Amino acid sequence: MTTTTTSTPGSDARRERRRPEAAVAGPPMSLDEVQQKARGILEAVATVIDGKDGAISTALTVLLAEGHLLIEDVPGVGKTQLARALAKAVDATVTRIQFTPDLLPSDITGVSVYDRERGGFQFVPGPVFANVVIGDEINRASPKTQSALLESLEERQVTVDGITHPLPQPFLVVATQNPVEMEGTYALPEAQRDRFMARISLGYPDAESELRMLRQRERTSPLDVLQPLVSLDDLTRMIAAVRGVYAAEAVERYAVRIVQATRVHPDVRLGASPRATLQLMRAAKSWAALNGRSFVVPDDVDALSGPVLGHRIILAGRAGAGAVTAAYDLVADVVEATDVPLGDPADAR
Repeated sequence: MTTTTTSTPGSDARRERRRPEAAVAGPPMSLDEVQQKARGILEAVATVIDGKDGAISTALTVLLAEGHLLIEDVPGVGKTQLARALAKAVDATVTRIQFTPDLLPSDITGVSVYDRERGGFQFVPGPVFANVVIGDEINRASPKTQSALLESLEERQVTVDGITHPLPQPFLVVATQNPVEMEGTYALPEAQRDRFMARISLGYPDAESELRMLRQRERTSPLDVLQPLVSLDDLTRMIAAVRGVYAAEAVERYAVRIVQATRVHPDVRLGASPRATLQLMRAAKSWAALNGRSFVVPDDVDALSGPVLGHRIILAGRAGAGAVTAAYDLVADVVEATDVPLGDPADAR
């Protein structure tokens, strides 16, 4: 296992504790300031991942919506670079876990060890105790090891030997995975995929972007010179501003109709969960804030439906990469067939 960490917060508490909310340093940030700082992050990450503005915007949307991001694609297209660039743009604790077949759950969560001086067991936190956790090639670990992340992803805490340890806040997992058809990979369990707010794919760069990459990285890597653009306090205030974005009941009902349509579609064996509905609206609020609006419009829901719902749907009689593409196409068809609510989404604020 390869783990890189800038700091490792932990706890020796011997009793169960409730997960604290992130302390907001001051009032929520104004949406104008959120837009300004977000634009700086997007531009900085774009110097590392050229020609993938849509994927970068979705990644930042997930960060501000307090979700987790799954990046799936073939090796060598910049999955880990995107995760590292996003993490580096935020001045927070960062760890990286290289998932391998011999990785153990305790290598991720931590372990209790006997302290002779204190005469008892003490908890040694694992690399999951950070604000941003990069899980590289997550589907190369065994299903048992993958399941060690379930509690962290959903409840933002780790339970070891019956003791619950809260994780730092904010908390974001950016996991990369290779297509399941590739050698040495395991399929992610449905329960784990459902805990990732969004899934994105980078794809190969176009010829001009690849040419710029060759020229820019001849002597140095843009990632080496990337500096933090947002402090942890600022990030917490940005997240608080996103939470305050308004969603009218008509827009919420629109999102519910889209999700429910995936459950009754004749080509679907497993539709999107209620958790997906919650995360779709949170992502839509974040998308609205990045676009400078204090309220959600149906277009925000449309823009995030594919990344939020596509990886949660299992089609009947389909498997492999073709099934992933077909699931995203099905979500697009469902969105197209769902009636858009009438009226002003900013009403009743």
